[in-house]
Amino acid sequence: MKLPVIKHLTQFIEDNDEDFVVETIETLEALTEVASLKDEELDVIGELISNMYGAIEVHKMTKSGTPKKEALNSFMSRVIGSIDT
Repeated sequence: MKLPVIKHLTQFIEDNDEDFVVETIETLEALTEVASLKDEELDVIGELISNMYGAIEVHKMTKSGTPKKEALNSFMSRVIGSIDT
């Protein structure tokens, strides 16, 4: 996951609508079923999907009153914590 990408996507959700990102995730998930995709291509799609889910999570935290910077840091801390264990 890339914090700058999540931050940018969070801003996109604020400026537009979460539904755009949700529909994009659904489209990318459908693409993963293409049998001819290479592992590297699947990795890129997976990274995009992860970042989009991260942005949605950060957006939910900011909607509940958490400042954006704190929400981003909290989310990334959870991600790093889950990787370390």
